[in-house]
Amino acid sequence: MAVVSLLLFATLCSAVGASNLAVVTCGSVVKLLNTRHNVRLHSHDVRYGSGSGQQSVTGVTSVDDSNSYWRIRGKTSTVCERGTPIRCGQPIRLTHVNTGRNLHSHHFISPLSRNQEVSAFGEEGEGDYLDDWTVLCNGPYWVRDGEVRFKHSSTEVLLSVTGEQYGRPISGQKEVHGMAQPSQNNYWKAMEGIFMKPSELLKVEAHHAEL
Repeated sequence: MAVVSLLLFATLCSAVGASNLAVVTCGSVVKLLNTRHNVRLHSHDVRYGSGSGQQSVTGVTSVDDSNSYWRIRGKTSTVCERGTPIRCGQPIRLTHVNTGRNLHSHHFISPLSRNQEVSAFGEEGEGDYLDDWTVLCNGPYWVRDGEVRFKHSSTEVLLSVTGEQYGRPISGQKEVHGMAQPSQNNYWKAMEGIFMKPSELLKVEAHHAEL
């Protein structure tokens, strides 16, 4: 989806300013910041020269790059209604807005760090079960100001950046990969984007909690 389409998407879906929301919801389109290395999760139609040969996923320092937008969706073969708050422990998909491929991992070795490769896979948002990532966080929901980890639901690696940097044709971009062990390299935070209004579900649960 092009940048113009993204702006139209924001208008049609009645999105609100990110600063007004406490929780991250399905249907939101966000940039994800690795808080240890200060890079945003990024992809583009450049394929790995080794390993799977699938579309590469990297980390970039640029705040303005449109290739860093990801749409939050339900896990494979499910629908997560727009505005549904994402629970801690919930499996999701992250679909790259500009290419329509999903954040993906599998038992290939990443090119620089020799950890597990992370790629973008599928067509028009449809891939397979290896596109599912579980959101790890504290509390009932993924909150916008909180740090989270993404655990690959099938292989159990954590989405990570450890600082390895590519040369041409993607000079300066950092490798994103999967690591088996938790560390500061695994933490991510939702940043710029279009955040869908929380659904009535959250309001109902808050009302019941008060009773």
